Amino acid sequence: MFETIDYKVENAVAYITLNRPDKLNAFTETMNREIIKALKEANKDKETRCIVITGNGRAFSSGEDLASVNDDTDHAEFLRKRYNPMVRQLAMTEKPIIAAVNGVAAGAGMSLALACDFRLASEKASFIEAFIHIGLVPDSGNLYYLPRLLGHAKALELAVLGEKVSAEKAKELGLVTEVFEIDNFDSEIRRFAERLAAMPTKAIGLIKRYLQKSWQHDLNEMLEMEAYAQRTAGLTHDHKEGVQAFVEKRKPVFNGH
Repeated sequence: MFETIDYKVENAVAYITLNRPDKLNAFTETMNREIIKALKEANKDKETRCIVITGNGRAFSSGEDLASVNDDTDHAEFLRKRYNPMVRQLAMTEKPIIAAVNGVAAGAGMSLALACDFRLASEKASFIEAFIHIGLVPDSGNLYYLPRLLGHAKALELAVLGEKVSAEKAKELGLVTEVFEIDNFDSEIRRFAERLAAMPTKAIGLIKRYLQKSWQHDLNEMLEMEAYAQRTAGLTHDHKEGVQAFVEKRKPVFNGH
């Protein structure tokens, strides 16, 4: 079904694993296309309530496979065709997405991690804004997400200096949610993902959607959007279940609808 990624669903969690370990999971056109396909499949699957993206081997992703880039490459068209659709698909996917950063996330690999909702890192993980080292500019949504996560000054520092950021430093900066020991990494990722998968999926999607919109709208507009979102959430089964569980003093059992 896929050539460059693995895809499986377990316990309501879709796992997308970048699978070119001999190339440090560097992107190819096929991989970009297959990630989009997997995200669409997970998004439309009613049983899938969380998505995890990770890498096989010792890297999350080292970025673009530079074997596909040459002096004749039109970098603008390259991004419009290859990466921009992938980043847009990540943004349009309203189910929670975790980047399980198992190793180095460099260049577009770091951009992919930034575009996810949560970044969970192994102690062996690192983040590198590698673009500057080949005279290029961070892309694939990098310059959009990085300052929103870290602030302008720190984003500029990382993008221009291009220094490796360790997992622990990334947590200190607020770039990652948690750092796990390598021996426990897989089990901790499953635990976190299954926790999200058991939450009210529709409400999470609405939170994601309107947080994104908040950067382009003023307070009055956001107040109205929140009202609309709350009306939508209020009509879900999960809202009714949450209220009923509260009244009955028990833990709610959400079904994502």
